Amino acid sequence: MPKKKTGARKKAENRKEREKQSRANRDHVEVAKHPCNVTMECEKCQRKQKNRAFCYFCSSVQKLPICAQCGKTKCMKSSDCVIKHPGIHTTGMAMVGAVCDFCEAWVCHGRKCLSTHACACPLTDADCIECERSVWDHGGRIFRCSFCQNFLCEDDQFEHQASCQVLQAETYKCVSCNRLGQHSCLRCKACYCDDHAKSKVFKQEKGKSPPCPKCGHETQETKDLSMSTRTLKFGRQAGADDDYDDYDDGASGYDSYWKNLAAGGRDQQDNYDDEDEDDEDDEEDDDDEEEEEEEDDEEEEEEGREEKAADTMAGLKLDGSA
Repeated sequence: MPKKKTGARKKAENRKEREKQSRANRDHVEVAKHPCNVTMECEKCQRKQKNRAFCYFCSSVQKLPICAQCGKTKCMKSSDCVIKHPGIHTTGMAMVGAVCDFCEAWVCHGRKCLSTHACACPLTDADCIECERSVWDHGGRIFRCSFCQNFLCEDDQFEHQASCQVLQAETYKCVSCNRLGQHSCLRCKACYCDDHAKSKVFKQEKGKSPPCPKCGHETQETKDLSMSTRTLKFGRQAGADDDYDDYDDGASGYDSYWKNLAAGGRDQQDNYDDEDEDDEDDEEDDDDEEEEEEEDDEEEEEEGREEKAADTMAGLKLDGSA
């Protein structure tokens, strides 16, 4: 019979397993849990925001900055520091070595952090897929969509993920043929069958789903997702085609009108002004024609009266001569 494990032996094995798992996950840190993307509360204005060198709202510097690479707030006695401080634990601005241009957060003066963070910063191209804002344009944190793996800001993360599993088609058929699409790409919002999911450009790894032949993103089986097709709630869409001027104003024309005013465009207003001027010119022409017709009628009536008066005078003269 095998010997029974003692409590110390079990603790040692569990510790080794945790260390092994942490080493494996060290290179695959989620964006929401990365030190450069943690939540920071400003000491001056008491507003929560993403970890950054200067407050987004009041531009104040924090007393205890957080390193964007290792996440520490206090530098202990170490030989890795670029600025040596033997026997002294540094905090605050004495621990700071640089500011990252991508995540706008402090990096400590450790040699490893200074040399590796700029190349491996997870927020290098972190532009929101919905509002297209970068880290410097808003004060919130950055997240990734759990379906399409695109970057999302704190304002759009829930709204985007609620509508992310919608195909850009009205059916679940493959985009290249008429068969049912068994593999779905959540980044391209398209389905592919088994034959058209195979790509010569992107190679498929063993034990993984085939990559999307269009963008290379890993596909998932359609039956495992709650995918839905594109639907139109209304028969007409406002601003659908710019080529047709008569149909780009929506059902009543108010949508594009207010969009034009918000964008500073005055084209629609100019068109309305031109139409009003044309209407005024038409009304003036109609008034002139009516006045001319009235004048002609008055002249005809006067001529008729003169002829009657002449006839009566001629009749009187004839009676007098008789």
